[in-house]
Amino acid sequence: MQRNPRRIATGLTALATTLLLSLSLSPTPAQAATHNPVVFVHGLSSSASSWDDWAGYFRTDGYAAGELDAWSYDWAQSNVTTAQQLAAEIRNVLARTGASKVDLVVHSMGTLSARYYLKNLGGTSYVDDFVSTAGVNHGTSTASWCAWLYTSCAEMNTGSSFLTSLNSGDETPGSVSYASYWSNCDDALTPDTTAILTGATNVEVGCVSHTDMNNDHGVYEQVRDFID
Repeated sequence: MQRNPRRIATGLTALATTLLLSLSLSPTPAQAATHNPVVFVHGLSSSASSWDDWAGYFRTDGYAAGELDAWSYDWAQSNVTTAQQLAAEIRNVLARTGASKVDLVVHSMGTLSARYYLKNLGGTSYVDDFVSTAGVNHGTSTASWCAWLYTSCAEMNTGSSFLTSLNSGDETPGSVSYASYWSNCDDALTPDTTAILTGATNVEVGCVSHTDMNNDHGVYEQVRDFID
């Protein structure tokens, strides 16, 4: 049977047009996040603004603003309450970004609520890396000055029932990668070695003040490399 070349050509053109149209109307697949979102947790008498320097460094190194979450909480309240709020914050970050896990970067007393979340609120399922900077992981005697004023401060006082419970058993639970960066001249931590976590990568960074630990660029570079 003889076929009409013009009819064949017309049919091929129509088919090509249909294919191109369908491709142009297909939804663009969502791009996977380049990095895990980073959730920052500040310490006593502080706020989200204490992370401004590091947030800027992360953006310079390729993180999108939406991948960086610094939030403020009432630092006078119990670290248990803060841990519950942190759980909600992380759920919101995961929903907003579409990521499956976050990296937790915390300073000073922020280690207590973050570690409570990991140990007692199922946080190990949603955290990839945990980084403590100048963390009051085993308490500090300097907290005695404010223990009578604030619940949070009483909880980080050496020997508190909160710390005894938090540090019982495994200090680094789950499949999370843990790191603790600490200074050998931290006046807020007595002793300095309170920051060391069993089972974590513990790094002494030299003499860096307590308040500089979460804005020092050298410490930042080590933290960035650990969570990348």
